[in-house]
Amino acid sequence: MTMTRQQALALLKEYNKEPFHLLHGFTVEGVMGWFAEQLGYGGEADFWSMVGLLHDVDFECYPDRHCQEAPRILKEAGASDEMIHAVCSHAYGLCSDVKPEHQMEKVLFACDELTGLIGAAARMRPSKSVSDMELSSLKKKFKDKKFAAGCSRDVIIQGAEMLGWELDYLLEQTILAMRSCEERVNNEMQSL
Repeated sequence: MTMTRQQALALLKEYNKEPFHLLHGFTVEGVMGWFAEQLGYGGEADFWSMVGLLHDVDFECYPDRHCQEAPRILKEAGASDEMIHAVCSHAYGLCSDVKPEHQMEKVLFACDELTGLIGAAARMRPSKSVSDMELSSLKKKFKDKKFAAGCSRDVIIQGAEMLGWELDYLLEQTILAMRSCEERVNNEMQSL
């Protein structure tokens, strides 16, 4: 059985009530879909997106058991083993021992924390948007350890290394990915 986006969204909302967590899910969903297309995995874009949407499904209800409860929740909802592996791999070395293996899992690992950092930086801008964000401005925020302190720079750097990408390339591509889905994410948040 393949999960539909409607089923995935219902599952996310069942376990997540905080608007911030839903916003993060929608953002990572859009970013993952963009990367799938850019990296030549267009045929898998729906799967990449769904993994992005559900990657933190257990975080709000079980913050101390993040990625420990997700396999049960996802399995009960009919998710594939491949999806469960991908979801759990995004927290590798933090609260999961599932190593990112597929390109998609490495992208998720690299972008999860980074979307939080970029989102926080965007909210500080007069436009409140990534539409006019430059790499140089993001790099300043990245270097300022006090800014969005909850977003691990080490994980972002490790993610870039895992992908074999320069950090600047990861930062720039993720800005573009967030730019591509920002309007859709905002519309989705307004419809909640």
